[in-house]
Amino acid sequence: MRRYDYLTKVPCHPELVSGSRFRLKMTVLEALNWATDYLKDCGIDNPRLNAELLLAHSMHLSKEVLYIRLHDQMRKEEKETLEDLIRRRGSGEPLQYILGHQEFWSIDLKVDSRVLIPRPETEHLVEESLSILANISSKKIPSVLELGTGSGAIAISLAKEVKNIFLVATDLSGDALIVARENATQAGVSDKVGFVKGDLLQPFHQGESFDLILSNPPYIPDSEISGLAGEIKNHEPLIALQGGKDGLEVYRKLISQIPSYLKREGWLLLEIGSAQADSVSEMIGTEGYFQKPECVKDLAGIERVVKAQRK
Repeated sequence: MRRYDYLTKVPCHPELVSGSRFRLKMTVLEALNWATDYLKDCGIDNPRLNAELLLAHSMHLSKEVLYIRLHDQMRKEEKETLEDLIRRRGSGEPLQYILGHQEFWSIDLKVDSRVLIPRPETEHLVEESLSILANISSKKIPSVLELGTGSGAIAISLAKEVKNIFLVATDLSGDALIVARENATQAGVSDKVGFVKGDLLQPFHQGESFDLILSNPPYIPDSEISGLAGEIKNHEPLIALQGGKDGLEVYRKLISQIPSYLKREGWLLLEIGSAQADSVSEMIGTEGYFQKPECVKDLAGIERVVKAQRK
């Protein structure tokens, strides 16, 4: 007999779980086993880990304390909460949105459907930024502009790491900026980051120049959006994903404008998608304002960041 018996004697599917309820007393371990099997049948990667995190969340426990409580009986409200969370995860809603947070650069950030979920590979953009900022004269406060901040992950990480810094972060989405401001407040850096609503450099006047301008722009070709995993295309904001016909639309717009807002010997840093390094580097070189662009690879050997210094 399958462990789904704790709920019904019919194997669970996303469309069925919302109409069923736990009918027997269940221990935490039994609930964990049921949740794991359910998510596995729904095709969710790492079903055990997902089940552990959602069960701990439903009981307001840490994952470590959860394992001390394995033989405790679950309360009715805990079981009902777990069932709802598992249904949502089984339907493809990202785990981070259900839990309401995601770690980035060892900072716990609030995330929901208003913002893109920060990815580990974007930490390379933070690393390269910190390396550049470390070489700026200690006698001056570096000025940094992030374009398309989303949850605020990058700007907040830099604000946490650099004691004296002037940071401005923009986003076209007012909803995303609400989340970013909340994250900055939670991280204790709200006094170090100014958030501005606008499309890329539109909020600024030529002559307002920065030591470093960086961005993780949308870079997925429109034709590839439909082929993305359902967790991404059905739940994350498309405005933060769609990069136009060839995925390079935002880069063209950015690179043509940035020289007017970047100080001499200032730096441009851009996260890129796979196989975009040559195209983005060529765009930067064609402008004629920059030294030869460099590409930074991630641990898997994929070119992840393009950086260039203004002449």
